[in-house]
Amino acid sequence: MTSIHDVAALAQVSIKTVSRVVNKAPNVSAPLRERVETAIQTLGYRPNQSARRLAGGRSFMIAYLYNNPAPGYTSAIQAGAAERCRDLGYHLVVEPISPGGEERFDVLDRLVAALRPDGVLLVPPLSDDEPLLARLAQLGLPCARIAGSVAAVSYNLPTPERAAGRMVADHLIAHGHRRIGVITPPLSHRAALRRVEGFRDGLHIAEVPVDEALFVRGAFDFTSGIAAAEALLALPNPPSAIFATNDDMALGVLTLAHRTGLRVPEDLSVVGFDDTRASLTSWPPLTTVRQPLADMGRSVVDALVNGPVEAPEFLFTLVERGSCGPAPT
Repeated sequence: MTSIHDVAALAQVSIKTVSRVVNKAPNVSAPLRERVETAIQTLGYRPNQSARRLAGGRSFMIAYLYNNPAPGYTSAIQAGAAERCRDLGYHLVVEPISPGGEERFDVLDRLVAALRPDGVLLVPPLSDDEPLLARLAQLGLPCARIAGSVAAVSYNLPTPERAAGRMVADHLIAHGHRRIGVITPPLSHRAALRRVEGFRDGLHIAEVPVDEALFVRGAFDFTSGIAAAEALLALPNPPSAIFATNDDMALGVLTLAHRTGLRVPEDLSVVGFDDTRASLTSWPPLTTVRQPLADMGRSVVDALVNGPVEAPEFLFTLVERGSCGPAPT
């Protein structure tokens, strides 16, 4: 079996230099790093993870904690985070955790005791779980979060939620829709609530009257999308379009439309949010807002491993597909 001594001999460097390259230490010149990496590839060397942990005082593990009912959202971020961890010589540990209640602290404490991760990645709604953020700070665990809106000792990756909500309103109004239903997020998802604020901005600027009956709370899952759509379409003056603030709820709207014989988009236009894989395979394919979820996952891992940097600006884009069309005449 190839050892670190073999790599050092082939690259004509010290064992300490090989260790620095393997551990991604910054104090190695580019030519020297390239020489060691070439030797590693030539010999097929795989570092001993236990030795790495002992030598560097690190576990080379990042913990991804989530509690989000939309599997497409969490899995896309997980894919990007896992890919970047692999590039940097780390492992991603994924742990679902319940919002609220003392049990989430028990899960965290067990995770830290067993694995001692080098950092924690949080996504909404845990990004705004203030007691959880305080517990992480108390434990001295570096934390990076996506779309956080509360102040905390952590790296935060902001997202343009409000601008994206305005973009959806502009799109539907441009298609002639004036009665537009909105399936809003759970109150715990503070970042997603800004999508609704942006949508209201668009209505106000276009001078479209706001009817509060058209705003129905959802739970960010498929079932609540069906229930909210039933409530909206049962109104005396039902909407000609529905904006669901995530794709899972939008897919529920499409399902209800099919069950009740409504044609999409001739009778009802539907817009979602996130651009998960299911949005492309629905019928008709779903018009939605694309978040660069995998890139976001990569960015927070970079912040945890290499230290906080200036937050990148991510663009959310509207992806036009077959579920949205002109308002019925």
